[in-house]
Amino acid sequence: MSSRNPGTRLDLERISKVRVNTQAVLKRAQHIQAQKIPKKQWQAAWLLKAVTCIDLTTLAGDDTPSNVHRLCLKAAQPVRYDLLKEMNMHDKGVTTAAVCVYPSRVADAVKSLKAANSSLPVASVATGFPAGQTPLETRLQEVRMAVADGATEIDIVINRTLALTGQWEAMYDEIRQFREACGDAHMKTILAIGELGTFTNVYKASLVAMMAGSDFIKTSTGKEAVNATYPVAIVMVRAIRDYFLCTGHKVGFKPAGGIRTARESLVWLILIKEELGNDWLCPHLFRLGASSLLADIERQIYHHVTGQYAAYHELPMA
Repeated sequence: MSSRNPGTRLDLERISKVRVNTQAVLKRAQHIQAQKIPKKQWQAAWLLKAVTCIDLTTLAGDDTPSNVHRLCLKAAQPVRYDLLKEMNMHDKGVTTAAVCVYPSRVADAVKSLKAANSSLPVASVATGFPAGQTPLETRLQEVRMAVADGATEIDIVINRTLALTGQWEAMYDEIRQFREACGDAHMKTILAIGELGTFTNVYKASLVAMMAGSDFIKTSTGKEAVNATYPVAIVMVRAIRDYFLCTGHKVGFKPAGGIRTARESLVWLILIKEELGNDWLCPHLFRLGASSLLADIERQIYHHVTGQYAAYHELPMA
């Protein structure tokens, strides 16, 4: 991953002055969605780029060691070897960016990746995911346990109550404590934008999270009614850009929830390229949180190579 964001002091005066022009945001999002999508070999190249930015995720109530093991094997070999060989990409080390699981499954993921001789990072959700409503000490202990089991990235959730009621200092203090509990593990902060109400709240929460030392800010848990949307992404990446211009520290961005098609992944890459530039088009600063996205990308790559679409049973499951 990229170098850590050390954070800054909490600037309440700056946060109090934040205003977001909703119509301008919506218009910009429409412009991004209307961009032409690359075709043929250029599309295939962009899709492989998208694969390398995926946090391949399973966050289900019926997760077991066996399906976590399968997920890890798919993350280490996300696209069929014969397809990659046809594209002359079989020896380029194409993998997903990480696997993401619940804290209780971290040890299983670490064991599976080690057995597969893979150095892929294991990410874990924590801090009372998805609601963030458990006591603070419980949330901190959850982070420590995930790190102790081998997680090198922690996806924390903010307490939305603090954001909705404008308790930015309390939110900042909580995130600083989570950052300390993470130790050397990189910290992604989930804002759960579907529950923040307004673009202005999203921007303020993004700033506070970065000031508190988040290495990434992430849209959603995937469990809310509204997850990753392009207008909200515009607001969050503009906050990232402003923070970089003020501090010189690059913070990553991770949309998650509801991203299912190859076309959507291309639109996300275009958004990042246009808003933040090529520096952010890498797994160190951009991730796609997804579980079913990879299957559709692999089908599109199969079509590029063979000229026909694969049945789902012809491609290994994640």
